[in-house]
Amino acid sequence: MRLRPQGVLLILCGAALLRIALFSELYLRYVKEGLRPYLVVSGVALIVLGLVGMIRRDEDEDEHEGEHEVHDEDAHEAHAGHGQDAHDGHDHIRNPRIAWLLTAPALALLLFPPPALGSYSAGREEARVAAQGTGTFPELPAGDPVDLTLGAFASRAEWDTGASMKGRTVRLTGFVTRDDDGTWYIARLLVTCCAADAQALKVEIRAADAPAADAWVTVTGTWRPTGKPGSDAARPVLDATSVKRVSAPSDPYEKR
Repeated sequence: MRLRPQGVLLILCGAALLRIALFSELYLRYVKEGLRPYLVVSGVALIVLGLVGMIRRDEDEDEHEGEHEVHDEDAHEAHAGHGQDAHDGHDHIRNPRIAWLLTAPALALLLFPPPALGSYSAGREEARVAAQGTGTFPELPAGDPVDLTLGAFASRAEWDTGASMKGRTVRLTGFVTRDDDGTWYIARLLVTCCAADAQALKVEIRAADAPAADAWVTVTGTWRPTGKPGSDAARPVLDATSVKRVSAPSDPYEKR
């Protein structure tokens, strides 16, 4: 079986899918957990298609070469004495070497999977994900600090007329993103299906120095009211009492 760039490309893409979906948790950077079986099936299908394509191509070429041998023998007898090359006019179709360059991106995908979306995406795709309209929210669980998702914190900060977070200590985890004026936030990306539809959730952090952009941190602090719930002035702001560097979670996204 001869290596063909088309077949190798399919096999590399399939292997990359299997690597991130079957042998690791990297697929969570790109799609929701429930889509894992589809990635595995797609990876296997691509590998099978690549192998079948190369095998069939070899069979077709062997048949083609057999026809050429018969034709060349007839041509040699017909043109004997004329000194004519028996292979004149016969050009075997071959893949151009430059076609192998197409396999480079697939190989890079296999060896170096792209990282999860980070601060750049959050800055470009900020979206407000909150409850529809103002109102009171359920009370927070007893005990401080209370672990909240960024979506839950933002919703209560922007829409909760009952001020359920007042006087409570909360703990949020996300990656760092900053504005040009020095304001910094912890952010998380909310996905409905996959990374392509990600929307940014951001909470402004005050009273603490900003870590490096894209660093994952857990911030403990208290909610700072900034305006009337439901108004443009109501924004999610946290006065930090501690900022701790943490490792990025295997699943970096919040789910709707």
